[in-house]
Amino acid sequence: MLILNADDVKRALPMKDTVEAMKAAYAALSTGKADVPLRTRLPVKEHNGLALFMPAYVPGEESNDSALTVKLVTLFDGNPARGLPLIHAAVVVIDAETGAMQAVLEGGTLTAIRTGAGCGAATDILARKDASTVAIFGAGAQARTQLAAMCAVRAVETAWIYAPTREHVAALVKEMAGQEGIPYDLRVAETPREAVQNADIVCAATTSTTPVFDFEDLKPGAHVNGAGSYTPEMQEVPAELIAEALVTVDSRDACLAEAGDILVPIAQGLVDRDVVDGEIGELVSGTKPGREDEAQFTFFKSVGVAVQDAAAGRLALANAEKMGLGTKVNW
Repeated sequence: MLILNADDVKRALPMKDTVEAMKAAYAALSTGKADVPLRTRLPVKEHNGLALFMPAYVPGEESNDSALTVKLVTLFDGNPARGLPLIHAAVVVIDAETGAMQAVLEGGTLTAIRTGAGCGAATDILARKDASTVAIFGAGAQARTQLAAMCAVRAVETAWIYAPTREHVAALVKEMAGQEGIPYDLRVAETPREAVQNADIVCAATTSTTPVFDFEDLKPGAHVNGAGSYTPEMQEVPAELIAEALVTVDSRDACLAEAGDILVPIAQGLVDRDVVDGEIGELVSGTKPGREDEAQFTFFKSVGVAVQDAAAGRLALANAEKMGLGTKVNW
């Protein structure tokens, strides 16, 4: 059994490679090749917590290309106040041929990277090719991987970062400016409007229950990723965007069950359930069209699907073995 800690996982999942792995994973999901049940949700109400269990199987062309994983993830709202991460997670990688347990990966880092890479895959397909300015909402781990992913798929020149706590934004800017593929021109936005008014790409990676920017402030032709909200009550993006944009999701079933960004506008009567134009895997496989013109708004909603964990787990394990990462233990 191989154990990969957070640093091992980060080294084993370079962003550009993970973006391509997410494209393949989304295509497998949308074409029916992957077996991915809806995740099981277990509320821990007395502690403001939620436990999620996410299995997935993705058959490969060769037996050693198949991916079989289970992710266990918890989200406890009181953890930041305790000095603990909001999310704890582990991904178990299983040999798809024998059922033997192969590895346990620190899942918080894997989740952050694969979620950012998933939005990177959608951005590569949907954003204008000349997109060069990015707005990031949030200043946590997910904001960091969103920024890295956007810079992996577009030649980003400027990025605006907005979060309510300026100290968190300043720390992000100091840490990430000039990293591989990331420009030095990272700016602290004073308001949401300042962040989005010139942005070609907007990424929301928060736990907000109300939209974090106004629709009228968006630049025509902007592409927006919604990666933070994960319950029917949470809403990061304005309802008007859902009504106006080409709406693409990671999983139609999952988003129509969990994504407040889509469910709230439906409940308000602004759109119906047909507002979802397609899954990103359908765009990857060419069965659905993407952006139609340069002025069109596009929106990608990700609630996270286990096929991403399977693809990321398989990639991380393969790279770890090549790089000699991790700790081997008897099982």
